[in-house]
Amino acid sequence: MNGRIDRHPILGPLPPRKQIRFQFDDRTYLGYEGETIAAALLANGVRTLRRHEASGTPRGIYCNIGHCFECRVTVDGKDNIRACLTPIRDGMVVRSGRKLPAPFVVGGDSL
Repeated sequence: MNGRIDRHPILGPLPPRKQIRFQFDDRTYLGYEGETIAAALLANGVRTLRRHEASGTPRGIYCNIGHCFECRVTVDGKDNIRACLTPIRDGMVVRSGRKLPAPFVVGGDSL
């Protein structure tokens, strides 16, 4: 699936970029150098990036500007990486599908 915009209605065709491979939950995907994890996954049809800590409901891209923490994934073994801010790298291993710790905890309750 290619959900990318290849030609912008005002800017015209986008410049060519190097295609790279990365993994998400044991599947290999193609992305382009300079894309964020979130953009590359969205272009490949992936909508669920993790599960809510308490309910287990699916979570995906929400604000896409780094404010909400909904797109947290594990990148090369490091938890709580925001997919909307992190560029993909060739060979990167991204994991999700499990409940990750809440980014903010106050008195035992997550915000």
